[in-house]
Amino acid sequence: MLQNDKDTIVAIATATGRGGVGVVRLSGKDLHVYIQGMIGREILPRQASYCRFLDAAGEIIDQGVALYFPAPHSFTGESVLEFQGHGGMVILDALVQRCVCLGARVARPGEFSERAFINDKMDLAQAEAIADLIDASSIEAAKSAVRSMQGDFSKLINQLVEEMIQIRIYVEAAIDFPEEEIDFLQDEKLFSALDKLTQDITIVLQKAQQGSLLKDGLTLVLAGRPNAGKSSLLNSLAGNETAIVTPVAGTTRDVLREKIMLNGLPLNIVDTAGLRDTNNEIEAEGVRRAWREIEAADQILFIVDSTQDHAPSLQSVWPEFFDRYPNSKQQLTLVLNKIDISGLTAGAVPGVQTAFAISAKEQTGFQSLVEHLQKSAGFLGHSEGLFSARRRHLVSLENALDLIVIGIAQLRNAGAGELLAEDLRQAQKELSEITGQFTSDDLLGRIFSSFCIGK
Repeated sequence: MLQNDKDTIVAIATATGRGGVGVVRLSGKDLHVYIQGMIGREILPRQASYCRFLDAAGEIIDQGVALYFPAPHSFTGESVLEFQGHGGMVILDALVQRCVCLGARVARPGEFSERAFINDKMDLAQAEAIADLIDASSIEAAKSAVRSMQGDFSKLINQLVEEMIQIRIYVEAAIDFPEEEIDFLQDEKLFSALDKLTQDITIVLQKAQQGSLLKDGLTLVLAGRPNAGKSSLLNSLAGNETAIVTPVAGTTRDVLREKIMLNGLPLNIVDTAGLRDTNNEIEAEGVRRAWREIEAADQILFIVDSTQDHAPSLQSVWPEFFDRYPNSKQQLTLVLNKIDISGLTAGAVPGVQTAFAISAKEQTGFQSLVEHLQKSAGFLGHSEGLFSARRRHLVSLENALDLIVIGIAQLRNAGAGELLAEDLRQAQKELSEITGQFTSDDLLGRIFSSFCIGK
């Protein structure tokens, strides 16, 4: 990732297509050759200059505004030059090609943000928040991304790291001076500090999980037998006729996807083919795809026809799932549909764990089901104080928490201070990877390659 960081890079920084304004951005150590070659005169730093943009023969490519930010006072920490002209792709491509002729290289996806990270203009979590802000699908997600971009998430991680460092200093000092009569490793003050650290990490993890939900949404798979009403439920939740609904069993043969916002909770709803044994090759492929989506789901609604099963359990109506995934940690919810025909009372089903009675046709019983989904996902229903977070952040926080819990148990049960010290070191490394203090080039490559070009 870092081998070409001394090149001058160029890219179109605005979206592909026609527009009133288009921006071409350069970043590098010294951009005076581009200023002279493209404008033919010097321009004042940090001031908008109306200019003609010239080709190699001195002919006008376009005219517009040029902005020059000398290093280190720029987004990337290098000198940055922007040409703001008319938003046609032919014009913008011509400007990029002129920059390439003057010695620039076309930027990779995310390379401007990558250089900002390398040059300590922001940490890794802040850089990722830029991409999250661009990709935000709701105002709540955008607000949380802005908080991360401003450093709210990083500040919490740095506080956890500092808290951990203080405990590590104490533990390692106690290990280094075992001749002292007092066993500092069995001091309750140490255990109190460790307990507080686990509580603080748990709080940050819960907030990060909320931020991740706002960013990525909850993947909710609708599963069930043919003609149970999965497609009707999808249409009711989405508010449009996304799926074809007929009385014929097995109408849905492929995977249908719909993104909706439900009481502030972003949902990625996946409708699947009815689960049954079949000799029909097309339907069998649909069933295979259904199981693939079920395996990847965050939550699963298993929908049954309440005219046939009044109050069953998940284990009794869907034994195949428990045979396939006996140790699954997925959230499973039983939905008894068609209560407009069966006469069941809408809402939570008494005596049956996580079961809800609804009518997808008449849209009754939805409120209790939605509240259940929010609660089981840990969604608080508001975004105040939240920050954007990615799956890798959650994994690092979970790993750090597990390491500390293991270290505490080893210290209490075996007095193993050395093992606690190593667990704390590994936990600190996990947290530091979130902000990029300790991060492999391979991870950086995967992160920044997901960014859009020009950012």
